[in-house]
Amino acid sequence: MARMGLDKDVIIYRAAQLANNVGLDNITLKALANDLNIQPPSLYNHISGLDDLKKELMLYGWLQMEDQILEAVAGISGYNAIEVMCRTVFEYATTNPGVFNAMVWYNKFENDETNNATKKLFPVVLKVFSSLNISQEDSDHLVRTFRSFLEGFALLVNHNAFGNPISINDSFELSLKVLMAGMKALENANR
Repeated sequence: MARMGLDKDVIIYRAAQLANNVGLDNITLKALANDLNIQPPSLYNHISGLDDLKKELMLYGWLQMEDQILEAVAGISGYNAIEVMCRTVFEYATTNPGVFNAMVWYNKFENDETNNATKKLFPVVLKVFSSLNISQEDSDHLVRTFRSFLEGFALLVNHNAFGNPISINDSFELSLKVLMAGMKALENANR
Protein backbone atom coordinates (compact mmCIF):
# COMPACT_ATOMS: atom_id res chain seq x y z
CA MET A 1 0.00 0.00 0.00
CA ALA A 2 1.28 3.46 -0.92
CA ARG A 3 2.25 5.84 1.86
CA MET A 4 -0.34 8.54 2.54
CA GLY A 5 0.48 11.68 0.56
CA LEU A 6 2.97 9.91 -1.68
CA ASP A 7 1.93 9.89 -5.31
CA LYS A 8 3.63 9.88 -8.69
CA ASP A 9 3.75 13.70 -8.86
CA VAL A 10 5.56 13.90 -5.51
CA ILE A 11 8.01 11.20 -6.60
CA ILE A 12 8.79 12.93 -9.91
CA TYR A 13 9.16 16.33 -8.23
CA ARG A 14 11.63 14.94 -5.67
CA ALA A 15 13.46 12.99 -8.38
CA ALA A 16 13.81 16.23 -10.36
CA GLN A 17 15.29 18.03 -7.36
CA LEU A 18 17.62 15.11 -6.73
CA ALA A 19 18.68 14.95 -10.41
CA ASN A 20 19.40 18.69 -10.40
CA ASN A 21 21.49 18.37 -7.23
CA VAL A 22 23.48 15.19 -7.91
CA GLY A 23 23.11 14.70 -11.68
CA LEU A 24 20.84 12.43 -13.68
CA ASP A 25 23.50 9.74 -13.97
CA ASN A 26 23.75 9.54 -10.18
CA ILE A 27 20.04 8.95 -9.60
CA THR A 28 19.20 5.53 -8.24
CA LEU A 29 15.91 4.20 -6.99
CA LYS A 30 17.54 3.57 -3.62
CA ALA A 31 18.72 7.19 -3.35
CA LEU A 32 15.28 8.45 -4.34
CA ALA A 33 13.58 6.16 -1.83
CA ASN A 34 15.97 7.37 0.90
CA ASP A 35 15.18 10.96 -0.04
CA LEU A 36 11.46 10.21 0.26
CA ASN A 37 11.98 8.26 3.49
CA ILE A 38 10.41 5.11 2.06
CA GLN A 39 11.58 1.64 1.14
CA PRO A 40 12.71 1.25 -2.51
CA PRO A 41 10.01 -1.32 -3.36
CA SER A 42 7.37 1.31 -2.55
CA LEU A 43 8.46 3.26 -5.64
CA TYR A 44 7.18 0.43 -7.84
CA ASN A 45 3.64 1.38 -6.87
CA HIS A 46 4.17 4.49 -9.02
CA ILE A 47 6.98 3.82 -11.53
CA SER A 48 8.23 0.65 -13.22
CA GLY A 49 11.95 1.26 -12.80
CA LEU A 50 14.84 3.63 -13.46
CA ASP A 51 14.14 3.99 -17.20
CA ASP A 52 10.52 4.86 -16.43
CA LEU A 53 11.69 7.43 -13.87
CA LYS A 54 14.00 9.05 -16.45
CA LYS A 55 11.17 9.13 -18.99
CA GLU A 56 8.96 10.81 -16.38
CA LEU A 57 11.70 13.35 -15.63
CA MET A 58 11.93 14.09 -19.34
CA LEU A 59 8.17 14.66 -19.55
CA TYR A 60 8.22 16.77 -16.39
CA GLY A 61 10.99 18.96 -17.79
CA TRP A 62 9.44 19.46 -21.22
CA LEU A 63 6.08 20.39 -19.71
CA GLN A 64 7.69 22.82 -17.27
CA MET A 65 9.84 24.44 -19.93
CA GLU A 66 6.91 24.56 -22.35
CA ASP A 67 4.84 26.48 -19.80
CA GLN A 68 7.69 28.92 -19.14
CA ILE A 69 8.30 29.56 -22.85
CA LEU A 70 4.62 30.05 -23.66
CA GLU A 71 4.28 32.50 -20.78
CA ALA A 72 7.43 34.36 -21.82
CA VAL A 73 6.41 34.83 -25.47
CA ALA A 74 2.80 35.82 -24.84
CA GLY A 75 2.13 39.03 -26.74
CA ILE A 76 5.41 39.18 -28.65
CA SER A 77 6.38 37.88 -32.07
CA GLY A 78 9.14 37.62 -34.66
CA TYR A 79 12.74 38.10 -33.65
CA ASN A 80 11.81 39.30 -30.16
CA ALA A 81 9.93 36.04 -29.54
CA ILE A 82 12.86 33.97 -30.80
CA GLU A 83 15.29 35.77 -28.50
CA VAL A 84 12.95 35.37 -25.51
CA MET A 85 12.47 31.68 -26.28
CA CYS A 86 16.24 31.16 -26.46
CA ARG A 87 16.87 32.93 -23.17
CA THR A 88 14.05 31.00 -21.49
CA VAL A 89 15.40 27.65 -22.68
CA PHE A 90 18.93 28.58 -21.58
CA GLU A 91 17.73 29.72 -18.15
CA TYR A 92 15.66 26.58 -17.62
CA ALA A 93 18.42 24.27 -18.85
CA THR A 94 21.12 25.76 -16.66
CA THR A 95 19.00 25.97 -13.50
CA ASN A 96 17.69 22.41 -13.95
CA PRO A 97 20.75 20.53 -15.22
CA GLY A 98 19.66 17.04 -14.18
CA VAL A 99 16.19 17.34 -15.63
CA PHE A 100 17.56 18.98 -18.76
CA ASN A 101 19.92 16.05 -19.26
CA ALA A 102 16.86 13.77 -19.32
CA MET A 103 15.10 16.11 -21.76
CA VAL A 104 17.94 16.16 -24.27
CA TRP A 105 17.58 12.47 -24.95
CA TYR A 106 13.78 12.40 -25.09
CA ASN A 107 13.64 10.54 -28.41
CA LYS A 108 14.85 7.47 -26.55
CA PHE A 109 11.35 7.20 -25.14
CA GLU A 110 9.43 8.17 -28.28
CA ASN A 111 5.73 7.30 -28.20
CA ASP A 112 2.41 9.16 -28.14
CA GLU A 113 2.97 10.27 -24.55
CA THR A 114 6.37 11.80 -25.27
CA ASN A 115 5.21 13.32 -28.53
CA ASN A 116 2.42 15.07 -26.61
CA ALA A 117 4.89 16.53 -24.09
CA THR A 118 5.55 19.46 -26.41
CA LYS A 119 2.26 19.58 -28.30
CA LYS A 120 1.68 23.23 -27.35
CA LEU A 121 5.28 24.39 -27.74
CA PHE A 122 6.33 23.34 -31.23
CA PRO A 123 3.35 24.88 -33.05
CA VAL A 124 4.19 28.20 -31.37
CA VAL A 125 7.86 27.89 -32.34
CA LEU A 126 6.96 27.03 -35.92
CA LYS A 127 4.44 29.88 -36.09
CA VAL A 128 7.06 32.39 -34.90
CA PHE A 129 9.55 31.18 -37.51
CA SER A 130 6.91 31.10 -40.26
CA SER A 131 6.06 34.75 -39.56
CA LEU A 132 9.45 35.68 -41.00
CA ASN A 133 10.17 35.97 -44.71
CA ILE A 134 12.03 32.65 -44.70
CA SER A 135 11.00 29.51 -46.58
CA GLN A 136 9.42 26.65 -44.66
CA GLU A 137 12.42 24.45 -45.41
CA ASP A 138 14.87 27.07 -44.12
CA SER A 139 12.66 27.64 -41.06
CA ASP A 140 12.79 23.92 -40.30
CA HIS A 141 16.59 24.00 -40.59
CA LEU A 142 16.76 27.09 -38.36
CA VAL A 143 14.68 25.41 -35.65
CA ARG A 144 17.21 22.58 -35.71
CA THR A 145 20.10 25.08 -35.64
CA PHE A 146 18.71 26.94 -32.64
CA ARG A 147 17.96 23.66 -30.85
CA SER A 148 21.53 22.49 -31.42
CA PHE A 149 22.95 25.78 -30.19
CA LEU A 150 20.75 25.91 -27.07
CA GLU A 151 21.16 22.28 -26.06
CA GLY A 152 24.88 22.18 -26.80
CA PHE A 153 25.66 25.48 -25.09
CA ALA A 154 23.59 24.55 -22.01
CA LEU A 155 25.19 21.11 -21.74
CA LEU A 156 28.67 22.65 -21.92
CA VAL A 157 27.72 25.13 -19.20
CA ASN A 158 26.15 22.41 -17.06
CA HIS A 159 29.30 20.31 -17.29
CA ASN A 160 31.63 23.24 -16.56
CA ALA A 161 33.28 22.69 -19.94
CA PHE A 162 34.18 26.32 -20.62
CA GLY A 163 37.60 26.89 -19.12
CA ASN A 164 38.05 30.49 -20.20
CA PRO A 165 37.17 32.91 -17.38
CA ILE A 166 35.18 35.29 -19.63
CA SER A 167 31.48 35.65 -18.86
CA ILE A 168 29.31 32.70 -19.91
CA ASN A 169 26.32 35.04 -20.27
CA ASP A 170 28.30 37.37 -22.52
CA SER A 171 29.28 34.40 -24.69
CA PHE A 172 25.66 33.26 -24.84
CA GLU A 173 24.41 36.73 -25.80
CA LEU A 174 27.09 37.14 -28.49
CA SER A 175 26.27 33.71 -29.92
CA LEU A 176 22.58 34.55 -29.95
CA LYS A 177 23.31 37.88 -31.65
CA VAL A 178 25.33 36.08 -34.36
CA LEU A 179 22.54 33.56 -34.96
CA MET A 180 19.93 36.30 -35.14
CA ALA A 181 22.06 38.31 -37.60
CA GLY A 182 22.46 35.23 -39.79
CA MET A 183 18.72 34.64 -39.75
CA LYS A 184 18.03 38.30 -40.64
CA ALA A 185 20.54 38.06 -43.52
CA LEU A 186 18.74 34.96 -44.76
CA GLU A 187 15.43 36.76 -44.55
CA ASN A 188 16.81 39.80 -46.40
CA ALA A 189 18.19 37.53 -49.15
CA ASN A 190 14.67 36.20 -49.71
CA ARG A 191 13.17 39.68 -50.33
